[in-house]
Amino acid sequence: MATFTVSLALDQAPAYAEDKAPAEAASAAPVAKIAPNAEEFTLSNGMDVVVIPDKRAPVVTHMVWYRVGSADEQAGQSGNAHFLEHLMFKGTKDHPEGEFSNRVSAIGGEENAFTSNDYTGYYQRVAKEYLPEMMAFEADRMSNLVLTDEVVAPERKVILEERRMRVDNDPGSLMNEALNRIFYLNHPYGRPTIGWEQEIKALNAKTALDFYHHFYTPSNAILVVAGDVTPEEVKKLAEATYGKIASKADRARPPRPAEPVSPGPRSITVRDEKVREPYMLQFYPVPSAVTAKPGEAEALSVLADILGGGATSRFYDELIRGGGKATYASAYYSPTAVDDSRFIVYGIPRDGVDLGALKSAIEASMKKIAENGVSEEELTRAKNSVVADAVYSQDSQQSLARIIGSALAVGRTLEDVQTWPARIQKVTAEDVQKVAERYLDPDKAATGYLEPEVVSGAADAPSAAAPDPAMQATSGAEMR
Repeated sequence: MATFTVSLALDQAPAYAEDKAPAEAASAAPVAKIAPNAEEFTLSNGMDVVVIPDKRAPVVTHMVWYRVGSADEQAGQSGNAHFLEHLMFKGTKDHPEGEFSNRVSAIGGEENAFTSNDYTGYYQRVAKEYLPEMMAFEADRMSNLVLTDEVVAPERKVILEERRMRVDNDPGSLMNEALNRIFYLNHPYGRPTIGWEQEIKALNAKTALDFYHHFYTPSNAILVVAGDVTPEEVKKLAEATYGKIASKADRARPPRPAEPVSPGPRSITVRDEKVREPYMLQFYPVPSAVTAKPGEAEALSVLADILGGGATSRFYDELIRGGGKATYASAYYSPTAVDDSRFIVYGIPRDGVDLGALKSAIEASMKKIAENGVSEEELTRAKNSVVADAVYSQDSQQSLARIIGSALAVGRTLEDVQTWPARIQKVTAEDVQKVAERYLDPDKAATGYLEPEVVSGAADAPSAAAPDPAMQATSGAEMR
């Protein structure tokens, strides 16, 4: 069983080029553009559409995104967005439960759905000739979902079991959930996407349908189709399916509570006998690409790579190499959010090193950048790494569709996605130092510690492995 200790300190004031010389590398190769052949248009009912032609294989990825997530739920109804995501597979008047999924399976396709703080998405990947069917099915459940309490009750049990398996029985997930709660003092990003157990138990057909009828409408949706198609083909199909659905009145997101200025450093400790190796996780408040000043999101992305981007990073050199205080350390930043985001650092201590000492070492490494900046060599290397990651994402049709869909769902544009590599290449050493100085303030951070708890007779208890830090940074929940 996990035990928690919370500490609040309120007494403190609130291009993938080969190695070259920095200037030469920056100018030697043209900067790639993400999805340069993507086209976008809007249906007469307000539904946004992006088409990404990809002729490498006769398959398509069909995604529908809704600009609504767990942060848009009513108070006391946590988990409702994720609950509805599950219930969207329960069928309509014309297509009863299971028909859509059975058809996807019968044609050798794949499907799934996901919920995050800011959006909910549904997708299918099928041979191109089946795209019209997928669009017809998805358009039908956009406006004709049928739910009753008899259908809903079993799915509520499924979600409660999902919470028990993924969160309540996983010390790392419990710590991440608790850390998120003390990091966000007022903002709804602090509540779990899957929901709190007692509030999940109160969800029903009415709560789900109220959410559905309010937010699931073409003007609040984005269609992304990537694959062996042309924009003209997709437009014709979209108009014949989604275009026939009348949009409801304005369904903009409800206002969200503002997050207060941090009162000081906060920490939480979770101890559990299932923990195999301890680790620390630290959140810093930073702007997202939506809320940041021009250039800040790009500089934060480069900063994360400089600090924790593998064997050439500061953390590796100062904390891991040569028997340092850590066996693993990383940094992560996600710019994709409607409101302010998080800069995340993560570390696993070497045997004999306590978590407090590791935290101090990580903070000291970050402070060096805030005070002394970064070299041109590491700046160039990090920028090339960030650009390469973006460009290589195009190798996966589904990954590219998700990048574009998620960006549009939080308020970014297709052009923002396409020009991301060019903006990364404009980041300067001064930009990186400024965001490190401005945002990586330990007095504004929340820190989580996961430690083993020795329990008599529990030597053979199952072990909990340290999580992937990138997974800890996400807030979404896949349906299946």
